[in-house]
Amino acid sequence: MRTRVLTGITTTGTPHLGNYAGAIRPAIVASRDPNVDAFYFMADYHALIKADDADRVAASRMKITATWLAGGLDPNTATIYRQSDIPEVPELMWLLTCVTAKGLLNRAHAYKAAVDKNVAEQEDADAGVTAGLYMYPVLMAADILAFNANKVPVGRDQIQHIEMARDIAQRFNHIYGRDYFVLPEVQIEEQVATLPGLDGRKMSKSYDNTIPLFDGGSKALREAIMKIVTDSRAPGEPKDTDDSALFTIFKAFASPAETAAFADALHGGIGWGEAKQVLFERIEADVAPMRERYDSLMARPDDMEDILLAGAAKARAIAVPLLEQLRDAVGLRTFRPAAKAEAVVEKAVAKAKPPRFASFREDDGSFRFRLFGADGEELLLSVPFADPKAAGQVRQALSSVGGATAVLESQGDHVALSIDGQVVANGAPYPDEVARAAAVLRLRSALDALAATEE
Repeated sequence: MRTRVLTGITTTGTPHLGNYAGAIRPAIVASRDPNVDAFYFMADYHALIKADDADRVAASRMKITATWLAGGLDPNTATIYRQSDIPEVPELMWLLTCVTAKGLLNRAHAYKAAVDKNVAEQEDADAGVTAGLYMYPVLMAADILAFNANKVPVGRDQIQHIEMARDIAQRFNHIYGRDYFVLPEVQIEEQVATLPGLDGRKMSKSYDNTIPLFDGGSKALREAIMKIVTDSRAPGEPKDTDDSALFTIFKAFASPAETAAFADALHGGIGWGEAKQVLFERIEADVAPMRERYDSLMARPDDMEDILLAGAAKARAIAVPLLEQLRDAVGLRTFRPAAKAEAVVEKAVAKAKPPRFASFREDDGSFRFRLFGADGEELLLSVPFADPKAAGQVRQALSSVGGATAVLESQGDHVALSIDGQVVANGAPYPDEVARAAAVLRLRSALDALAATEE
């Protein structure tokens, strides 16, 4: 059984080079582990606690989504979604709020820090403290428990929140007499790179010392690197690598052999200007292909919307059944007998317009079919079949078992659908791999919807 690992990304800013090396890159690498069921979400409800600039939150949601996808996160293997697209999360938050002790929330670090600051400034203890800040740990618990995540990678400053989520889950399980929730475990990344900023301190927006990842292109990246503070040693003088922000950043992107060569150059007296150019070229080699994908995504937000909504559908497939159990547990039950309630749900599902096939005959006498989505968009065109029975068998196989027997893969600029190693249908051409990934998700969703209709 795979380990479910869940990571939230607060949408209050634009990712910089330190975010990429310290959090984004290692998380994307971890998501490729076949033993991991990776969940990544845009924590946009959390963003409202920290930011009241609507345009900033909206822009950040897009930029962060594009950054993770451009960095290599595969939406076909990981589940990526927006927190605000999961209505079960705030509903679960309320159920958890009703079993959470106020004393537990009083001990939360963020709340205590705000109170201590107010007291030190001789203000009312709760001056400027919103209920959102106070309830932050319960919302975070709902994010985790809605999907019964096994592990949550966090920095050391967030360990308390995971411990609180465990406490809240245990309290709910105890009150309602059943282990509804898995108790999440903290996952600390000891080897995560912490990059220094332009002034040598930790790279952070609060210090205004960051190096842009994508914004501004290669010119902005180079200009920022040229501003990194160094000592006064002139060209020809040996440079110290132990205390060099330049060397630390280089090491986070280079291979061991490249790092050793750069260290030798610094010890040999390379000038700081030349060393900065070497650093720029090394980082640009990694960042330039990602920047191209990022720019493409930002130019086509519809593709990101498709990916996020498909991710939300995958996530809700887990959260909805759990919330149904929890409503029943706390007494929020339907008045109908179970059988009648299920019939109402089935009737509602039946009314929804499903994807559909349309068969036709070509002028040359061959037989083909098209697959249309619920919105009428053409998703697939089959290869020609000489025998209408063969075309019908393929169509029936897709209708009855959905994507279970089919393989969706990129072939050139389009998505091809294969059964038993044979291509049976093709999608429309798409401009790049991200658009094709979005198409794969739409197709898979349509095939699964067809199969569900047949059941």
